[in-house]
Amino acid sequence: MSSHGIKDRVAIIGMGCTPFREHWDKGTDDLMIDAAKETFASAGLDKDQIDAFWFGTAQSAMSGVPMASALKIEGKPVSRVENFCATGSEALRQACYAVASGAYDTAMALGVEKVKDSGFQGLNAFPIPNDGTNRTLTAAAMFSLVLPAYAEKYGVDKDELRRTVARIASKNHHNGARNPRAMYRREMDVDAICKMGAVAGQLSVMDCAGVADGSAAAIVCRAEDAHRYTDKPLYVKALSFVAGNGSGLIDSTYDYTTFRECEAAAKDAYQQAGITDPISQLAMAEVHDCFTPTELVLMEDLGFSERGEAWKDVNAGVFDLGGQLPVNCDGGLKSFGHPVGASGLRMIFEAWLQLRHEAPEERQIKTADRGLALTHNLGGYPGEMVSFVGIYGSQLG
Repeated sequence: MSSHGIKDRVAIIGMGCTPFREHWDKGTDDLMIDAAKETFASAGLDKDQIDAFWFGTAQSAMSGVPMASALKIEGKPVSRVENFCATGSEALRQACYAVASGAYDTAMALGVEKVKDSGFQGLNAFPIPNDGTNRTLTAAAMFSLVLPAYAEKYGVDKDELRRTVARIASKNHHNGARNPRAMYRREMDVDAICKMGAVAGQLSVMDCAGVADGSAAAIVCRAEDAHRYTDKPLYVKALSFVAGNGSGLIDSTYDYTTFRECEAAAKDAYQQAGITDPISQLAMAEVHDCFTPTELVLMEDLGFSERGEAWKDVNAGVFDLGGQLPVNCDGGLKSFGHPVGASGLRMIFEAWLQLRHEAPEERQIKTADRGLALTHNLGGYPGEMVSFVGIYGSQLG
């Protein structure tokens, strides 16, 4: 599976992101306005100079009207999109392809979620009637199945593997503690995480991403026009999206140690961008660490580690802030928080800061001069998910 892609045809020229947290004092409109204002200022544009808008939200709106109302957009297309937790990435993907097609000169992608005082607490918040054949496990329970499966397949001691994924959480909390926009800004050591009560299998509370309110946005234009707006654009190198068909739940060969859709999206993205050795070519990666075992498996599905070796690379510090390939430099979903519609754009916002050398000094990566960043966003559960992989660069070519 591969696509022709739109390498170097579209550029990101402005971005903004609110803090992700429990915004008891802000509504959906407030969050969208905050993210949009920062994004417009970043690009030196106003809403009237944007030709079309893509609005990503899973639960906070049902059409483009709420975004048009909040931002006072008149006479412009506003398309509301949703694709599980990959909603923000989907909004950007569609905006980029619209500009690449020549339909529009400029487009904006904005993602938002407001759930903390709305009565909803995530994608499983409201039960949807079904015929009784659908899975009934929570997201935490589904992803907890990764640990015993991985330990058995690769002969890893289950307690050692438990500490390995706790190290992933600790790493991301270390990074998030240096990020003023993050939801959780306290460092946590491995022992503290392991001592917490289990919520599913071997996963404790701090193995799970926090549900948050927040918004993030990006403005894109044709690559040849980018320097009209900024002297440091990010060029879109690859946008890949794969929707699984849910067969993992009935496939006897599926063993929970890989996410097939993520592997397929990564291969397609690398083909589009011309990447052959991601661990050395990429400067950083922001990945969908909804639960700590997710990040472990993704290191292999994205080609950063060999099969069965990611746990060793995690323990060796390969993916630490100062490691060979920094992963989740901003704290990831684990520490930054996870407002479903905004998370995909939040990941790109970190790439925007890092590749432009604008991240806070204590979080600025040393590998930024490699000039390429990857973001990975998924939605769903092992065996039944959608996956997005995007690659962005600070230079053309």
